[in-house]
Amino acid sequence: MNFDHSEQTLELLARLQRFMDTYIAPREQEQHDWVTDPARVWQPWPGLEELKEKARAEGLWNLFLPKEYGDLSPGLSNLEYAPLCEIMGRIPWSAEVFNCSAPDTGNMEVLAKYGNAEQQERWLKPLMDGEIRSAYLMTEPQVASSDATNIETEIKSDGDDYVINGRKWWISGIMDPRCKVLLLMGKTDPDAPRHQQQSTVIIPRDTPGIHIVRNLTVFGSLNSPGGEAELRLENVRIPKRNLILGEGRGFEIAQGRLGPGRIHHCMRSIGQAQRSLEIMARRVENRVAFGRKLSEQSSIRQDIARSFCDIEQARLLTLKAADRMDKYGNKDAKDLIAAIKVVAPQMAQNVTDRAIQAHGGMGVSDDTPIAHFFTLNRFVRIADGPDEVHMSQLGKMKIQEYNDS
Repeated sequence: MNFDHSEQTLELLARLQRFMDTYIAPREQEQHDWVTDPARVWQPWPGLEELKEKARAEGLWNLFLPKEYGDLSPGLSNLEYAPLCEIMGRIPWSAEVFNCSAPDTGNMEVLAKYGNAEQQERWLKPLMDGEIRSAYLMTEPQVASSDATNIETEIKSDGDDYVINGRKWWISGIMDPRCKVLLLMGKTDPDAPRHQQQSTVIIPRDTPGIHIVRNLTVFGSLNSPGGEAELRLENVRIPKRNLILGEGRGFEIAQGRLGPGRIHHCMRSIGQAQRSLEIMARRVENRVAFGRKLSEQSSIRQDIARSFCDIEQARLLTLKAADRMDKYGNKDAKDLIAAIKVVAPQMAQNVTDRAIQAHGGMGVSDDTPIAHFFTLNRFVRIADGPDEVHMSQLGKMKIQEYNDS
């Protein structure tokens, strides 16, 4: 197994790191102060568009689509994109600067992979140009949505239209005024085989009948400007041309959307853990308690060493998953994808927890990004399927594999 990158990829990594150091890191506090100001809730930070223009001019744009997408892709493999994602993860909002942030990346991949020419022209193009943002409507409050076949939102045929009724929640990005398009997974045929009952449709954000029931907080934060919300869809009417791929293909689309996205999530988690470790190392070298630097305490050194080991292991496992996806496809890599989804956010949660402890009271404040990283990774352990689902599937696969061999 060889994770060496080409000269072109190494040069791209260096350019991305320079951009982060030069333009994004110096404005991290400015962005934080804006999005956490209650008077500016749901207002995007105005400095973002300027940074996006700079990134685009430097060729650091839409880096996420793998090379099999042809002209839509910058030509990177999943393995080559992975370390770029780690760099972006160190300052989580930076991914949007490069038009590489969720949920847009997943929605763009769906439209690129499954959308027809009309759908791509109307929605994919403005998304890839960074002119609009999007949301993905899958999770529902009344069913365990980690099993996508449980989804109950009704998509009912009515002549040339579909009429949609149901409830959705934990819809990220819906509050951002730039959110103009929604991809929704719902049920078109409750009598079809279990994995063919669901379909995916495109809903313009301004379609009548979309109601915000409430804004949801994550560990007390509204996560402005995109936020998370609970929605009620009441007789939402869309033309049938807004159906993606075909009726009964929703589960297939949902599965196809998740593979690369999980690599992205995990590498961002690794970037956050790595940065937390570096901040922790500097803190303990410069903090004195009971007459000794914290860095001289054995328990602190063990926390540093353990964190380094944990990060390296998670990084290598994630790169292995990306490499397997590139060589053999998502299906062949599904065991490794499940493994990294369990390992990476749990690792990042553990590393950030140690870093919080080393900082004392400062660790739970916003004086460092560590507390945000901790809550973000605790949330990621539920998003895109909870740990238990991935472990159950992974355990089942390994039991079968080892009994068949």
